[in-house]
Amino acid sequence: MRAWWPLVLAALLTLVVAGCGGGDDDEGTAREADGDAPATSVDRTTTVEVVRGAGGDDAFDPARIYERDAPGVVTVFSVLPGQTDLSGSGQSGLGSGFVVNERGEIATNAHVVTEGEGRAIRRAKEVYVAFADGNQVPARIVGYDANADVALLKIDPAGLRLRPLRLGTARDLRVGSPVAAIGSPFGEPQSLSVGVVSATDRSIRSLTGFEIAGAIQTDAAINRGNSGGPLVNAAGEVLGINSQIQTTSGGGEGVGYAVPADMVRRTLDALREDGEVQYAYLGVATTRIYPQLARRFRLPVTEGAWIQEVVPDGPADDAGLRAGTDERRFQARDVTVGGDIVTAVNGDELENEAALSVALLDFRPGQVVTLRVYRGGTARNVRVRLGSRPQQTGPAGRP
Repeated sequence: MRAWWPLVLAALLTLVVAGCGGGDDDEGTAREADGDAPATSVDRTTTVEVVRGAGGDDAFDPARIYERDAPGVVTVFSVLPGQTDLSGSGQSGLGSGFVVNERGEIATNAHVVTEGEGRAIRRAKEVYVAFADGNQVPARIVGYDANADVALLKIDPAGLRLRPLRLGTARDLRVGSPVAAIGSPFGEPQSLSVGVVSATDRSIRSLTGFEIAGAIQTDAAINRGNSGGPLVNAAGEVLGINSQIQTTSGGGEGVGYAVPADMVRRTLDALREDGEVQYAYLGVATTRIYPQLARRFRLPVTEGAWIQEVVPDGPADDAGLRAGTDERRFQARDVTVGGDIVTAVNGDELENEAALSVALLDFRPGQVVTLRVYRGGTARNVRVRLGSRPQQTGPAGRP
């Protein structure tokens, strides 16, 4: 096993704050004792540590991962609507986050700094970020994306030691690759759990009811308070934001899920630029095709998204896409037979049903896409002008 040796580059960004009126050194101001002398200035220095490591899965060392990346992970406290403070009365938000850059941007889950779902989502009244070195500062919510369960916070970096973590990609993840989750489970800061990627391309429910496609499944322990923290690999890259756990008891022995880094990057870029994230909307509910299903109903393809429902007056409906009308029972589930099958978006083949939702992430509302659609045994191209995803949908979720 090749050892990992950190290279730390310290960049000092000095902010000079002029004294104005009263105050003390903690606030960055100072004045002579007689009160008549001109104000002096106090340097409040931000130290940015850029850490680069080499190595892949073969160099996975939890101790070194923790030493390198834990200083970039924070605990996030939120005062939610209906709560007056962080004393525990009322509904309190507790989660994790991580430093994104030297400007003081913090990534976390949307549900850590909001309450409610769909149209009823409300922002926290106050948000605070606690660092590993004991500093705790207020944070501003730049924006949040309820569809991806990602939020962007901003703090004043003056006087703080920041260690930004680097966003990687989840596109080439392999099942079995070792990963580490760092966060604050149950409010216990700087906690590390390790495991492997136990599955990829999962779908998990968002705060709007639409599904988050391409989620990472891991057996690394995820508990309440881990939400918003990073899931990292041996090289220190953030593969995703830990978001959910599926469990029968509420404990950490269940299956954890992380929002993939590629979606996180897209969301953060949009929130910086516009303060919101737009999602293209097709307006269909689909089901997965597999060989036995295809044989049973004599489908012309064995891969694609079989349309089960079309939202009235939605983009798909306007383009003439059709859902099935004949409900049948097959292998202990109901299937609506006779609908169109989508097999490609702008020429890119769909390997499965979830790939339709992932493909639409590359487009904005108002753009026109060409879908390859099978109706009966005949393939045709259908042009659809995409709409804007509504704030909320039903439990099924429609791309």
